[in-house]
Amino acid sequence: MLDLKAIRETPDAVDRALAKRGISLAATHLLSLDSQHRNQQTAVQQMQARRNDISRQVGELKRRGENADALMAEVTSLKDQMAAAEAQEQKLSELLEAELARLPNLPADDVPEGKDEAANVVVRTVGKSKDFSFTAREHDELGTALGLMDFETAAKISGARFVVLKGALVRLERALAAFMLDLHTKEFGYTEIAPPLLVRDESLYGTGQLPKFSEDLFKTTSGLWLIPTSEVSLTNVVADTIVSEDDLPIRMTAYTPCFRSEAGAAGKDTRGMIRQHQFTKVELVSIAHPDKSDEEHERMTACAEEVLKRLELPYRVALLCAGDMGFSARKTYDLEVWLPGQKRYREISSCSNCGDFQARRMKARLRSAGSKNTRFVHTLNGSGLAVGRTLVAILENYQQENGMITMPAVLQPYMDGIKVISSHG
Repeated sequence: MLDLKAIRETPDAVDRALAKRGISLAATHLLSLDSQHRNQQTAVQQMQARRNDISRQVGELKRRGENADALMAEVTSLKDQMAAAEAQEQKLSELLEAELARLPNLPADDVPEGKDEAANVVVRTVGKSKDFSFTAREHDELGTALGLMDFETAAKISGARFVVLKGALVRLERALAAFMLDLHTKEFGYTEIAPPLLVRDESLYGTGQLPKFSEDLFKTTSGLWLIPTSEVSLTNVVADTIVSEDDLPIRMTAYTPCFRSEAGAAGKDTRGMIRQHQFTKVELVSIAHPDKSDEEHERMTACAEEVLKRLELPYRVALLCAGDMGFSARKTYDLEVWLPGQKRYREISSCSNCGDFQARRMKARLRSAGSKNTRFVHTLNGSGLAVGRTLVAILENYQQENGMITMPAVLQPYMDGIKVISSHG
């Protein structure tokens, strides 16, 4: 959530930043609501002061044995007026809160302008795409031909955007997750967490999925929501808490299923495993000191990149423009892996610095030693990596002309020594 104080102090700067997101004159509208709300608060306070003053006068008159009927009538009238004024003040407060809640984070100064991915800036390209002596096939064709990837059965069970994996591909998915978790916990200092997969409204509000993106989520009949990413569960570990500055940064990782309705993706990636309702992901979340979150952002991105490097998958890093960033992010790097079957780079991780945007919504703060004051923490999240998309990348980059898939050396210990996936896998 945006800082209302900052909007009051620098409305033009806020409007310029939101304009990069395609939102015009939001600060002007918010300040008008804020003014109405504050005026109503003042009116309520004045009524309370008047009622208290009259109550004192009534007490004095009664002690002197004098008639206080007129003043008591005014107290009764003020009581009704105050009830109406307080209801209006509450209405304005809720309206102001709702308007603030619908606004995205302000992009950092170095985030490029632009409406969509066409304006993203490639920061670096790592690795070289392999030269195939044959026409590279896409992952769904490869997996289906091996008899280890079944979309028809999944559709019969659950509908579109699901898959049934079998045999060696299930092992590969499990191996990828174990490899990523070992890397992030043993070498990069993340603490592995097994978080809830069902969360309350407040948790999704805290990380910015609600109220704006409810259509992208799955809700149960009990009122709980299936997580779209374990970012939600992990980040909310510090909701409504004050952490010690000495405990920062807090770095967490989790391997979980994720569930998304893909409401805004009609017609996109309807084939294959790129965009599904259910998928698995290794998530990285950092709770950082506000003065060090930019440094933590670069570190997190490097941790996610290391997975791709060790798997020897060619990729590039793109700095997202303002129009292509997620709602809660102030700056995002996308890691895009090369898929030779598709002949294009595809996102496999987004690493975002959310600044204090989520922390304000969650009321997550820090206190320095010896200080009575608190500050909002900064939150960061990134995929380390999306496991299904990494499996896709391995199938397409390590395919052989006969349709078999060789295994990256780093994964072979996790594959019980399997070096090649064949139709017998």
